[in-house]
Amino acid sequence: MMDKKYLLSLVTAGLLAGCGPMTESESEQAVTQAKRGEKVSWRMASTFPSSLIILGTMGKRLESTVNDLSGGDITFRFYEPSVLTPPFEIFDAVSYGAIESGWSTSGYWAGKVPALQLFSSVPFGPGAAEYLSWYDYGGGRPIFEEIYAKHNIHGIICGISPPEASGWFKKEINTIEDFNGLKIRFFGLGGKVLEKVGASPQLLAGGDIFPALERGTIDATEYASPAVDYAMGFYQAAKHYYFPGWHQQSTFFELMINLDKWNGLTLSQQMQIESACSVNIRYSLSEGEALQAEAMKNIKAKGVELHTWSPEVLAELEKAWLEVADELSESDPEFKRAWASLQAFRENYKPWADRGYLKD
Repeated sequence: MMDKKYLLSLVTAGLLAGCGPMTESESEQAVTQAKRGEKVSWRMASTFPSSLIILGTMGKRLESTVNDLSGGDITFRFYEPSVLTPPFEIFDAVSYGAIESGWSTSGYWAGKVPALQLFSSVPFGPGAAEYLSWYDYGGGRPIFEEIYAKHNIHGIICGISPPEASGWFKKEINTIEDFNGLKIRFFGLGGKVLEKVGASPQLLAGGDIFPALERGTIDATEYASPAVDYAMGFYQAAKHYYFPGWHQQSTFFELMINLDKWNGLTLSQQMQIESACSVNIRYSLSEGEALQAEAMKNIKAKGVELHTWSPEVLAELEKAWLEVADELSESDPEFKRAWASLQAFRENYKPWADRGYLKD
């Protein structure tokens, strides 16, 4: 009788090949992959601690989901930040094969591959549904995978979070001029926007932010959504909390796998990992939305004043963003390609976005 795992690999290969019968070469490939299937046990270095709600817990959920879906044939072992490698060095460690995989968000690799920032979050960009639609059906995924493949990495979008808050400030910000000289921890492309309007942004790992804010090394910070920010305790060091998060209306999280390791998997194993990431996206989106209202109540109860940016400030920030996007497109062909793809999709999507939903 045929082994069940062997049969599963053949069936999966057939599904991936399409509805028609497999060609002789496709059948031979499926048989070869099914026969070489072995148990996989990989290390997964994380940028975020497992205790951090949403950002870190998504990685832990992925660890258990992959194990359950594969019946224990594939295991990812989650490692806390800096246990295997410093958070900002995970990209290189996966690329070189020092570790098999990493849990992060691609905006952290801006210094290496600027275009990857567009697969993390986009200033004045799409919400979760539109962002996923562009990635899956608007041309985003092939660009993402091609960029990573150049660095010997297979990237998989494996989680998404809701809009972030715009940041914590020790003093009120009423005009665009108030950003001038402000020392602020800021992530990704949004940091380049703030630099354009006169601020002094810097990127700090999560564990370094609160001490810097408390000591006055920085004047302000953004990090994530209210539920995450509340868990980080920023309300103890700053009392002005701003919305909306113009810089991150939604954020992709990723599973990075060394490309050689990925190519060594069977089709069935690859699909099990992809499926686990799809499950993770579903849970992260629903959980992320569900947690925010209570978190905002808790933050307000700590004596924090919640602010909404004026239309004038948002207009100046958006103007600065478009200048940043143009400059990056001129200097980096990969960024230009990804940005053009996203813009084209959003322009085509706009009539549906404008007419399909009730407005507040």
